Amino acid sequence: MPSWFGRTRSAAPAPSRSKLRVGIPRVLNVWSTHQFWVGLFGALGVEPRNLVFSEDTSEEQGRQFGKGRGTVDCCYPVKCATGHYGELIFGQREKLDVLFSPMIYTLPSFLSGHVARTLTCPRVMAAPENIKAGFLKEREVFADQGIRYATPFVSLDEPRLVPKQLFEGLREAVPGLTMEETARAVDAAYRALREFNDRLRKKSREVLEWCAREDRACLLVLARPYHMDPGIGHEIEVDLQAYGYPILWAQYFPIDDDLMRWAFGPDLAAGVIRSPFDIRDVWPSSYSSNTNEILWGAKVAARVPWVACVVRMSSYECGMDQPTYTPVQQIVERSGTLFFSFQDLDSTKPAGSVKIRVETITHYLERYAADIVARKKATMPSDCPLLSSEGASAAPSETSPSSDCAGKAGARTTPQTAR
Repeated sequence: MPSWFGRTRSAAPAPSRSKLRVGIPRVLNVWSTHQFWVGLFGALGVEPRNLVFSEDTSEEQGRQFGKGRGTVDCCYPVKCATGHYGELIFGQREKLDVLFSPMIYTLPSFLSGHVARTLTCPRVMAAPENIKAGFLKEREVFADQGIRYATPFVSLDEPRLVPKQLFEGLREAVPGLTMEETARAVDAAYRALREFNDRLRKKSREVLEWCAREDRACLLVLARPYHMDPGIGHEIEVDLQAYGYPILWAQYFPIDDDLMRWAFGPDLAAGVIRSPFDIRDVWPSSYSSNTNEILWGAKVAARVPWVACVVRMSSYECGMDQPTYTPVQQIVERSGTLFFSFQDLDSTKPAGSVKIRVETITHYLERYAADIVARKKATMPSDCPLLSSEGASAAPSETSPSSDCAGKAGARTTPQTAR
């Protein structure tokens, strides 16, 4: 969820909690943390209908609401945030009281404790201050609109720091806020995020169990959370799923102990790694959260037989992703798993070339997927926990998430933008 920080007109008193309207730009790491912010503001008394998310990224959004307010940045996912801000400021039938866009320094991650740090990209972390500049260069837009702009600096992977950080960032925007109340709301927020992630991973496991029972191939997407945004990732995974292949996202891959110990058992026994979430064997500089999860996803894809293909997505000239291109490809391909990448995604979707590449991917899957699954199964222990679960052998579309559910549930379950 996005953030806020700015001035309001002194003549306008703050509304009560139940009437407080909070806008959150649907950008960047909000795609993986949105349920934290939903839980936080809900616990603080903000009505769900008054928690307003911007729409998915689109060219129309940028033209209508962001034109002339762009800032210098080579990262398209950061630049497109201008349109989201503008939509929340100028495009609502009922005006906002708060525009909330946190500067997230560290991310909560299932790899936390097994890697050096879970830092965010510096450019992404600083985006709220960068984007704000485009709305201040001619006049103080936030003050003119009577909107408080809040950009609290928050270390989400350090829960003991978060209550203080958010209290400092929210106390002037949320009437009557206390430190004790903030701490309780933060606990509720972490619980909401944890329950959401667990629910998505459970659905992903159902997909894998179906694939194992039916000996069918699925695809794993390695990307950053904001590539779930149709305007940034261009729904390439949706095009692939239309051919009948279940899609999983690495961020929501099941991490159950039985599955992890089966997949990584030989490496654990040999002392190559200390835990199933240890990536030091392939990536010693494990400081970036999204990068860590992408490398871990490559390792999982190499070991789980029914992941017959990996699709890697990256935005144009992403400095954080570029050093990982070769390691990720090598990890995946050395296991015999198919690997395809879309490494220069920008504002436009080249429909023709994407269509050709999707057809190429599905051609190779149709021709080689069965052999890939068989070869990978032959190298793994026979007691696969995915085959021990009881239940009906239903197709993924009936019992398991599609790419929209497993990857984009964040967008689908947030409140719709109020107009």
